Amino acid sequence: MSSSAPETTTAAESTQRPKRIGVLVHPTRNLDEPLRRLREWTEEHGIEVVQIVASYPQRQVATEGEAADCDLIVSIGGDGTTLAALRAGSVADCPVLGIACGSLGALANVTVGDVGRALERFNRGDWHPRRFPALSIARPDGDTLFALNDLSVVRGGGGQVRLTALVDGTLFVQMAGDGAVVSTPIGTSGYAISAGGPLFLPQVDGFVFTPLPHHGGFAPPLVIASASELVIEIAGGFAGARVEVDGQVAGLGEGALAITFRPAVATQVSFADQEPLLAGLRRRQILLDSPRLLAEADRDSSVNPGAES
Repeated sequence: MSSSAPETTTAAESTQRPKRIGVLVHPTRNLDEPLRRLREWTEEHGIEVVQIVASYPQRQVATEGEAADCDLIVSIGGDGTTLAALRAGSVADCPVLGIACGSLGALANVTVGDVGRALERFNRGDWHPRRFPALSIARPDGDTLFALNDLSVVRGGGGQVRLTALVDGTLFVQMAGDGAVVSTPIGTSGYAISAGGPLFLPQVDGFVFTPLPHHGGFAPPLVIASASELVIEIAGGFAGARVEVDGQVAGLGEGALAITFRPAVATQVSFADQEPLLAGLRRRQILLDSPRLLAEADRDSSVNPGAES
């Protein structure tokens, strides 16, 4: 079985130093400082910088170029920007370095102050490839989409969307409501846990079907093995339904979607001393402790100031 966990060996593919770096940026945040640090480092090392086209409008920061011609793609923004860069990098087989500008998330994991250090470590091969799986989504018209984060089927407006979910041909549930989200392991830390789904660690192979609020019945989140196929049959209400892939509208929802797991589709540059996923989620207060335990710890520390909470 393949694994979506980060590899543990130094990246052999980085032994050839980069000649061209692509950049993909957040559309609205102040990017002056990370861009300055990127330009200083690339000018010092004689490396060309080009801007990669995204599915959303970007601030123009460099001459336009192709991801396939780059040795590295640098995203500057948040997790959404890094996700867009990973999609571009997956098609071009190019690794992505995510620089956090305004927020530090699960994907954008290099701080602005560490831009030069991270680029230098990539340049000398001191990094690990973190491989991300994807969902392959076959549509009724024969078109195939892929999602690195998640696929959502949601109602298009008023009225309910009706979904039938089958795993390897066996019926799981028929439901009417707001829709459902299907997530990769990294995608479970976003929309899925907001909807009450489980959180996957990066080492887990598989995906999860999480129902959104629905009318009656019982349909818990379902963890699906990587070798299985999930089919979602869609019947929209009077307002129809829509399909969203990695947060972007991918068309109207109708007919059946056949969803399978694809390992190692995209590659992110990671480092051995970076923050683990759970630690990052706790720091960002996505994972929160019980108020009762926090109150008890505060009480104990006030009674015994020298004791560890």
